[in-house]
Amino acid sequence: MSLAFDPDCRACDRLASFLEEVKAGHPDYHCRPVAPFGDPQARLLVVGLAPGMHGANATGRPFTGDHAGILLYETLYKCGFASAPESRHIRDGLQLKNCRITNAVKCLPPQNKPVGSEVRECNCFLQQELQQLPEGGVVLALGGIAHRAVIKATGKRQVDFPFGHAAEHDLGEGRKLLDSYHCSRYNTQTKRLTPEMFQSVFEKAADLLR
Repeated sequence: MSLAFDPDCRACDRLASFLEEVKAGHPDYHCRPVAPFGDPQARLLVVGLAPGMHGANATGRPFTGDHAGILLYETLYKCGFASAPESRHIRDGLQLKNCRITNAVKCLPPQNKPVGSEVRECNCFLQQELQQLPEGGVVLALGGIAHRAVIKATGKRQVDFPFGHAAEHDLGEGRKLLDSYHCSRYNTQTKRLTPEMFQSVFEKAADLLR
């Protein structure tokens, strides 16, 4: 088993109990920690927040089945990181190209809001994923919580790496961190994040990887 993921992890009592409740109401849902998706040796690592109730928690694939995944996979396809513009289900044949998607917290949290202790508990898995990122790789954090989880996992000081949409940070060893507002329904419907803003960050990632 890879240290970067444990499908049987139940370290967080609140999350484990919540998953049991959700499973009782939705017996066909995944309702377990959601594994990263993509090539472990990819040079682009996209870090989200946590699985969505009717998205990754249902399908078992990050950003698959919910609103946030619509813009994400469409953008990945436009920028050459995915074989198709839509992620429908875990057996749809979609492949990522030089890209891997994970979450700062691997289990569905109540109200889609993990507490600090849960982000910290799960950080060991993100740390292992970042250690697998090849030299010269790029991390793209979706939202402030994912950004701070990446900084913690790299052992750096939060104060030295402020979050900001389209901000670029040097993680050392040739690795870069890019920030984006999360592609949530709220952010896209309020126009805090437009498709053009989102695509420009992924285009920047592609440029850095060249």
